[in-house]
Amino acid sequence: MNLIEYADDEMLAIDLANHLAGELKATLDHEERALFVVPGGSSPGPIFDDLCDAELDWSRVDVMLSDERWVPEVHVRSNTRMIRERLLVGKAAKANYLPLYAKAEAPEAVLAELEAYIIPRLPISVLLLGMGEDMHTASIFPGADNLDTALDKRAPVLVPMRAPGAPEPRVTLTARVLNDAMSKHLVITGSSKRAALDRAQTLPARDAPVRAVLDDMNVHWCK
Repeated sequence: MNLIEYADDEMLAIDLANHLAGELKATLDHEERALFVVPGGSSPGPIFDDLCDAELDWSRVDVMLSDERWVPEVHVRSNTRMIRERLLVGKAAKANYLPLYAKAEAPEAVLAELEAYIIPRLPISVLLLGMGEDMHTASIFPGADNLDTALDKRAPVLVPMRAPGAPEPRVTLTARVLNDAMSKHLVITGSSKRAALDRAQTLPARDAPVRAVLDDMNVHWCK
């Protein structure tokens, strides 16, 4: 794990956006397409605000979430909604978005359909993740119903997940797929998340799922 500290969240957003853009450009220099996997939630919004106008061939970039809540895109809790509002605008509007939600009562009904268009695009070129204070990453939560499957080294690409207290099911990329990324980044802010990250390094992945993806991870942090 490589920890990179920033003076404030503005510097983090600017520097990390430039770094991600550089890695995407480098991928496109020797590959036909790049797969860029990003987190949901509000934290990465400022990064996307800077990244969306980066000078690169966005038409050759596939963008997808690391995980998604099982709600329609118009729902207030949809991660896709934030991605379309903050990242897939400006120059990045030309990117190809790969949704992790399809119209079905539960994710289990369409997992094969979702995996069918993800698998040919793997491995992930550039990965950006977030982390909660409970040490979850993507939708790999402590105590979730399919936690062991999501952490298994022989795991499938996607796993449906029901986390304790969550109002809806989710679908998530598994730790195996996240770890196969060519470049890995984790962004956290605040002293409580820094403390959680430090604690995660002392715990097994079942108790601190982010631990499963920390090898070779670039961690970007500011207070």
